[in-house]
Amino acid sequence: MSSTYHNYINGEWVSSITNETYASLNPANQDVLGYFQKSNEADVERAIQAAEEAFPSWATTAAPTRGDVLFSLIRLLEAQQEELATIITKEVGKSFREANGEVRKTIEAMKQFSGEATRMTGETVPSHDSGIFAYTIREPLGVVGVIAPYNFPLGIGIWKIAPAIIAGNTVIFKPASNTSLISIKIMELFEQAGVPAGVINMVTGPGGVIGNAIGSHEKIKAVSFTGSTQVGLALGKAVSARGAKMQAEMGGKNPSIVLEDADLDETVENLVISGFLDNGQRCTGTSRLIVLRSIAEDLTKKLVARTRKLKIGDGFAENVDNGPVVDDSQLKTYLHYVKTAIDEGATLECGGEQLKENGLDKGYFVAPTLFSGVTQDMTIFKEEIFGPVMAMTVVDSYEEALELANDSEFGLSSTIYTNDLNKAFHFIRNIESGVTHVNIPSNYFENQYPFGGKKASSIGPREQGSTTLDFWTDYKTVYIRP
Repeated sequence: MSSTYHNYINGEWVSSITNETYASLNPANQDVLGYFQKSNEADVERAIQAAEEAFPSWATTAAPTRGDVLFSLIRLLEAQQEELATIITKEVGKSFREANGEVRKTIEAMKQFSGEATRMTGETVPSHDSGIFAYTIREPLGVVGVIAPYNFPLGIGIWKIAPAIIAGNTVIFKPASNTSLISIKIMELFEQAGVPAGVINMVTGPGGVIGNAIGSHEKIKAVSFTGSTQVGLALGKAVSARGAKMQAEMGGKNPSIVLEDADLDETVENLVISGFLDNGQRCTGTSRLIVLRSIAEDLTKKLVARTRKLKIGDGFAENVDNGPVVDDSQLKTYLHYVKTAIDEGATLECGGEQLKENGLDKGYFVAPTLFSGVTQDMTIFKEEIFGPVMAMTVVDSYEEALELANDSEFGLSSTIYTNDLNKAFHFIRNIESGVTHVNIPSNYFENQYPFGGKKASSIGPREQGSTTLDFWTDYKTVYIRP
């Protein structure tokens, strides 16, 4: 029998005021993993009150002491890695191998963030008046909101919460509804790591209700969001309209350009990693493939052959590459875009179907899909699918490839595959994306570098890296005459 889980407010597990719940399902077989609070604005209000009361004490706690929480968290993540990966596979559907990778990346991130507590630096600048000593310090904002997505529910949730509390803020956390179980575990981990009551509070429920309550509440001083561009832009308007800070990492339609001198075998492996693994449910995944005509046929054959070798099944099965997509809605989205591409005249090279054979009929399993003959006026060239669908466009020159790569409302990640150093650096200078790569999958990242996009892919300061604390703090300038 499935358990019922609760909101986490002021260090306690409490029921929603609504007395309503919703289920989180295993996308591989639709088993119920648990029931969670279907909260409303009143629950958010309770959480904000708890965070407000906890803020003064937490903000005045020495920053290195706040950082000690993350050192403890690292040990907890390492000790519970298998359990965490198991929950992720059950709830998201990704393979157990990929789920373990998410836990490892989260541990790496905490190793990076834990040191930030001793790097909350200001600066001293000479005054025009020799009798004045002046400097700057960083201060926390207050109560802040974190809204996380389903695709990396452990990683992104913790990556956002950690720098927020290191800076001295208190947090209202809203996880994705279809990954609520792993979010319960996040709260348990922070509690075990020594976070005081009220510093982190979690409210589960519909995004339209909880997200809007967080975005519009005057006591929320900043909101960090990861999700769709449509939701992020609407949330950003609400947050900015009341003068609060907004950080959003949103959609992508990431291009990978392949030139004539690329190593095609290595390129194919990288394209499979960036475009098909995790079912393409990565904001930085390759979804547009722009290829020089002279190598298009050869690359297509190699990519189709490699894609057909991918093993699709339950994430716990041996040697599985992809499990199911996360839910029925994402399955329908995949099928919709496949049909649209075919109707608009693209050529289906492989995939394009829901998989139901060999015991997969109870889950949301799909085949990794490659379309060729895609033109820039087609829907799959322009719109984010967030599924294992790659759209290939053939061009006659590098210049045409770069122009097409930039022909998008998005600007998150990009890649070029070439051994021509001049073209590689020209691409780096001229591609309109916040993250870019040369001969590396478009979803490659390391936590010690800033992360974010351009155009409709991002709002506000970058996440991660040396700039992490910029969003979560305000500067105060101090002038002293002894």
